[in-house]
Amino acid sequence: MGATLLVMAAGMGSRYGGNKQVDGIGPNGEILMEYSIYDAIRAGFDHVVFVIKPGMKEIVASICGDRIAHQVKVDYVYQDFSSVPSFYQIPEERTKPFGTVHAVLVARDVINQPFAVLNADDYYGVSAFKTAYDKLQQLKPEGEATMVSYQLKNTVSKNGTVSRGVCTAKDGNLDKVVETLKIKLCDNGEIRDIDKGEPGELLDPMSPVSMNFWGFTPWIFGKLEEYFENFLKGLAPDAIKAECLLPVCVDTLMHSGELTVPMLNTDAVWFGVTYKEDKPTVQQELRKLHESGVYPASLHD
Repeated sequence: MGATLLVMAAGMGSRYGGNKQVDGIGPNGEILMEYSIYDAIRAGFDHVVFVIKPGMKEIVASICGDRIAHQVKVDYVYQDFSSVPSFYQIPEERTKPFGTVHAVLVARDVINQPFAVLNADDYYGVSAFKTAYDKLQQLKPEGEATMVSYQLKNTVSKNGTVSRGVCTAKDGNLDKVVETLKIKLCDNGEIRDIDKGEPGELLDPMSPVSMNFWGFTPWIFGKLEEYFENFLKGLAPDAIKAECLLPVCVDTLMHSGELTVPMLNTDAVWFGVTYKEDKPTVQQELRKLHESGVYPASLHD
């Protein structure tokens, strides 16, 4: 069996201040998703799908897609308003995409095998991809998914708040996901949820969190479609920034008894760029990985 890597790269990058998905950050101008793709291919993935905004295909193809097309099958799909169900009228003021459930759904027609989903602007670590690939080969065709978890303390930013799916596990399976939208690393080292104001709720730094590294079978598409349609039907007319989020959807399916999600623990190091101020640290960490031989001198050779 093969496996598909679905890379969600259609985000606006509003907090970062631009298209961070195509911002060269490695020592030779590599973008973050090139590392995920490199690690996925050497783990066994044989198909890469880029979820992008209209107008991004040329740059994504030139930076990354064309170079890997001789190794794996490559597809591009667009997350825009044309794929929103016809019963929903898009508010004139809305410019923001509809979130990660919608991002996965737009790839439905090009995926016919087990697949992993991840963000374009995160670095997930080498071992995470082999762990995910092996589990994808073992998933039941229906009613089962998986998730690679990371420790909360390793996923926060000193430069501002972050959004994370804070998880709890039971008997090795994901039991609950709470989408926590304003997690702050405090000056004293504490990590707090300040969504309802400061000082906020104290969080366990060792809590497993979702970084949107999921594993599914094509069965999930029908469930995502139903969930997305219900989300749109319940959306207030003035909710022009509301997003339909994958962790929330997964949590709903788990608690309805439709989905079981074995959690995958990894010792891989995660890092990402949420704010521009995060970039120098990530550049330094990537340089170390190249120098230590985890990656070749350049991913562009």
